[in-house]
Amino acid sequence: MKQTITKYDFIDAFRNAGREDNFSYEGLCALFDWLEELGEEIELDVVALCCEFSEYGSALECIEDAGYGFEPDPEDDEDDQEDEALDWLRNRTQVIEFSGGIIIQDF
Repeated sequence: MKQTITKYDFIDAFRNAGREDNFSYEGLCALFDWLEELGEEIELDVVALCCEFSEYGSALECIEDAGYGFEPDPEDDEDDQEDEALDWLRNRTQVIEFSGGIIIQDF
């Protein structure tokens, strides 16, 4: 059986599963849009998505929190460091950018 869901249904599924704090509203919207753009039929598994993806305020925050081995060039300004961190992450995993942060596919 197949059911097509809206963005509202997607966000509501996280709330109903008690996982509304795993992602911001903006992050959930970005994740929904990214999943839709894949063009594949998928099963909505809220817990699996929470285990597979993580949201951060920035690429630098992601790298610092996760303890990845990336070290930005201290001579670069913060914007350049963020760009370097994004490139580093993009070379290793899926990065979904949105206003207010990023979501990465955990690796």
